[in-house]
Amino acid sequence: MSTGHGTGTRKATGKSGRFLPARQDYAGLRKTWRTDLLAGITVGIVALPLALAFGVSSGVGAEAGLITAIVAGLVAAVMGGSPVQVSGPTGAMVVVLAPVVAVHGPASVAPLSLMAGLLVCVLGFSGLGRAVAFIPWPVVEGFTLGIAAIIFLQQVPLATGTSGVPGHNTLVAAVEAASGAQVPTVVLTLALVVGVAVVMVLVQKLFRALPASLLAVLLATAAAELFELEIPRIGPLPHSLPAPAVPAFDVASLGSLAMPAVAIACLAAIESLLSARVAAGMTGPDGTPTGPYSPDRELTGQGLASIAAGLFGGMPATGAIARTAVNVRSGAKTRLAAVVHALVLLAIVYLAAGMVSRIPLAALGGVLMVTAARMVSVRTAMAILRSTRSDATVFVLTAIITVAFDLIVAIQIGLAAAALFALRTFASLSSVQREEIPGPHTEGDEHIAVLRLDGAMFFGAAERILQEISQVKDVQVAIIRLSQLRMLDATGAHALVEVVSALELRGITVLLKGVRPDHLGLVTNVGVIRSLRHHKHLFEDLADAVEHARSHVRRNAAYRL
Repeated sequence: MSTGHGTGTRKATGKSGRFLPARQDYAGLRKTWRTDLLAGITVGIVALPLALAFGVSSGVGAEAGLITAIVAGLVAAVMGGSPVQVSGPTGAMVVVLAPVVAVHGPASVAPLSLMAGLLVCVLGFSGLGRAVAFIPWPVVEGFTLGIAAIIFLQQVPLATGTSGVPGHNTLVAAVEAASGAQVPTVVLTLALVVGVAVVMVLVQKLFRALPASLLAVLLATAAAELFELEIPRIGPLPHSLPAPAVPAFDVASLGSLAMPAVAIACLAAIESLLSARVAAGMTGPDGTPTGPYSPDRELTGQGLASIAAGLFGGMPATGAIARTAVNVRSGAKTRLAAVVHALVLLAIVYLAAGMVSRIPLAALGGVLMVTAARMVSVRTAMAILRSTRSDATVFVLTAIITVAFDLIVAIQIGLAAAALFALRTFASLSSVQREEIPGPHTEGDEHIAVLRLDGAMFFGAAERILQEISQVKDVQVAIIRLSQLRMLDATGAHALVEVVSALELRGITVLLKGVRPDHLGLVTNVGVIRSLRHHKHLFEDLADAVEHARSHVRRNAAYRL
């Protein structure tokens, strides 16, 4: 009996242990600690102006943004499911928080952080981390476009030197704030905004290794001090972190905060998982991939990060794709980099709070305006608009709802649409079958894989198909047959781009066979053909594709000799 009890205990521990830190999280640290340390310092410098700006823009204050970047960044780095994810305040979260703060006040943000954090933890423990795969690509990009527009509009009060007018509609609030601007303050603040934007653009083009946003803020602050400009500043900041405490809960207001908490939790889960997914597909400066991530552990880690931030008086946090990308490109390999990023910000609080308090709010507004502009990918938007009518409609509708109403409504509608679309996946069968090469066996055929896609490839099936094809091993050439693919949408075509890119990155030559005439325009517009190593790697006949694949194998064998 003791043996059975011990086995049951080990199973339970193993099941819950996947959410806990382990020694494996820091595998290879002895070799990578230098690059992790440098990456963490770099990200910390980049994150400073963004953390301050997001705190100010949300209405909670620069202090809350900095606290969130430190506390949530540290907790998510240790407890999250991605080895390279960097977490903290983000623009998408600001979009949700700003109207809530306008109605309920800054004191509501800490309780919201705890409520939303608990919900995200529940999602992680429930094993729903992979549910992000069911969110259509046009919906995600529509959110991104709408969020970028709102972030830009939210900076109008900072850019015009006004205090801003609380309101649910960001466009109306921006117009009212601009109409209340007064000379000469508006001239000075707009000049700083333009200067910050110019510096960020030029530094990004000419000196990519330098932290453009931090350099722009430093120059703007120096100019404001040198000329003694009478413009709004960040103001006093604490010289240490506040002691953690459970925020006061007003039972009467919990009902009104419930829906915003659900929206924040959904947004935190979606943004964090998408960021971790993108990071998992990135490669560092040495060309090696960052490695896999655990979706469920990522959710629990992000939930705990928001809870911790709320206890310290911060705001909800999510994985930040921009800072995560900087982390990966700087050579980060383990969680140490994200931990160091949080410690760098903590050192700034203790050593440079006085200097930070003198930063003009207009400089932070300029940083976020440039950040918002960079969030919009014209190429991605055009690819969706040229894909299918339904996907283009979803994309435009999501963006318009986000700007015209608020992100909470947009999230509700987007998730409802995603749920309806997900039902379609159960009604459609799709699969990947590896076929034998027709005809007599030829030497080297074992290095050729013929993969047939059956049924439909759209947003619900794309992730699974992508994973199945990515598991192909010991292959030099992959022939992907598309003639049996009856349905293809923009997300499925985008997944094909990811499939081709992932295989080509592993040195596997990809040949496409049998693209249906009604799919040709879609795969061309989304970029499937462009992702191939050569435009002639598109075939009508399987025999021609096999012969071309065999020539690649023979050529590779000759090179090895």
